[in-house]
Amino acid sequence: MSMPPPPEPPQGPPQGPQQEPPRRTGLIVGLAFAGFFGYLVVNVITGFVAIAFESEVAFGVGAGFLALVGIGVGLVFVLMRRSWSLGLGLGLMIGWALTSIVTAGWCTGLNPGLYA
Repeated sequence: MSMPPPPEPPQGPPQGPQQEPPRRTGLIVGLAFAGFFGYLVVNVITGFVAIAFESEVAFGVGAGFLALVGIGVGLVFVLMRRSWSLGLGLGLMIGWALTSIVTAGWCTGLNPGLYA
């Protein structure tokens, strides 16, 4: 008498309840607000430094620095594609754009009246 072959183990992943990855929307939105307000702080400090030097060159350097922080660093953070960096990067870019729009470019150095 021969013995029956042993049963084969089940193939594939277990059929138990599937767990979804945690959502990070709240983290991204919260860090976007943090990036926005962080940009505003950098903008105020840069503005005071540019006003203290009272020259067109200081306004130009300040405008370049603010664009580099708002757009450049923001874009690098977004391209990192991590939850924390995505939120901060979007916040920095939103901060630069809203500050430019609301102040007609005066606080970001985009207004040509600063250089005339």
